[in-house]
Amino acid sequence: MGFNDHFAFGKYRVSGVRGMFFLLLVAIGFGATAWSPTTPAVGDEKDFLEESTLDVLGNGSQNQSPRMPVRLSLADEVVPMDAFGVREQLDRELVVNAYRHGSTMLYMKRAARWFPMIEPILEAHGIPDDFKYLAVIESGLDQVVSPAGATGFWQFMKGTAPQFGLRVSSEVDERYHVEKSTHAACAYLLEAREAFGSWALAAASYNMGMAGVRRELKEQGVGSYWELHLNAETARYVYRLLAIKTIFEAPEAYGFDLRAEALYAPYEVETHWVKGSIPDLAQFARSHGSNLKELKTLNPWLRKDRLNLVQGDSLRIQLPIH
Repeated sequence: MGFNDHFAFGKYRVSGVRGMFFLLLVAIGFGATAWSPTTPAVGDEKDFLEESTLDVLGNGSQNQSPRMPVRLSLADEVVPMDAFGVREQLDRELVVNAYRHGSTMLYMKRAARWFPMIEPILEAHGIPDDFKYLAVIESGLDQVVSPAGATGFWQFMKGTAPQFGLRVSSEVDERYHVEKSTHAACAYLLEAREAFGSWALAAASYNMGMAGVRRELKEQGVGSYWELHLNAETARYVYRLLAIKTIFEAPEAYGFDLRAEALYAPYEVETHWVKGSIPDLAQFARSHGSNLKELKTLNPWLRKDRLNLVQGDSLRIQLPIH
């Protein structure tokens, strides 16, 4: 359905009492779908939202613009909201992510499972907490593969992954390993922050590479992400990160009401150290009271139904606690 699609009572040709009753039912049904109750975010919203939009979304209308933050930062770096184009570009990403309800809601459900793992790793590396949202915009916190071959939560390319300590082979691909790939992403971000002196530019480089950002800064003679003229994808990239952060931090203000029981809980697992080859992972799982489905869900980095290890090598395999 495009933006020009609409409901029109005029297309129904009716007559008599039955026709009037049909129109009444249609009108009631339309009213029920056009309005849905939402609850504004708890707290002093005037510190967070523009006064002109305090009634937006809170009134339940699905045809209102999402609320625009008055002040916003990325990793404690102030976003220049009044700089040329900034508000409009942020608004675009807020509209897309606030009204693409299914995708954004799934991100929130998955975040309840994965942020408790990701957040301590970021902190241990000295990476600002805001960068957990980078994994959301990269993969939706799902084990996806891009058309270019970027893989996993943090979307590492096959050639780049080993540079940041990730093993990639036909049997083991640690780009799918959430914990290890998060450590790898931190290593990249620290290197990029050191190179550019800006977390916003470090985030942009995660999308287009450090060489690309360095080249554009030099050619355009500017010093910040907010001034750069970039390809369409990278031009939206940091704004999408900011939009996801804004919505996640005040979900009810953007029409999302997720009860605790609707969120995906972290997996309860136990770790098994493996120091030798496993010819049959299904049999290995059964011998530990599990099955291949559970093993592969918790260890998606195991790409085959077997595991061959050289002498002296070892790996951790997680299985559910039953």
